[in-house]
Amino acid sequence: MVRELTLRQVGGSIGATLPKDMAERLHLAPGDRILAVETERGILLTPYDPTTEQALELAARAAKKYRPALRKLAE
Repeated sequence: MVRELTLRQVGGSIGATLPKDMAERLHLAPGDRILAVETERGILLTPYDPTTEQALELAARAAKKYRPALRKLAE
């Protein structure tokens, strides 16, 4: 499902509010944690999972460490 969200100023940050029906379908409640992942196509919001967060951090470190090799492979 695609929904348009309006961004709002929340203190020094910017926040988005999910529509009630979407939050209910995704079993999200106030105080739940989610991960915001920057991708080439935009921002992916996914439920918080410590394992996922660790895997993303590991992948980022590996990409940085092996950047020259990865660029060469991409040619």
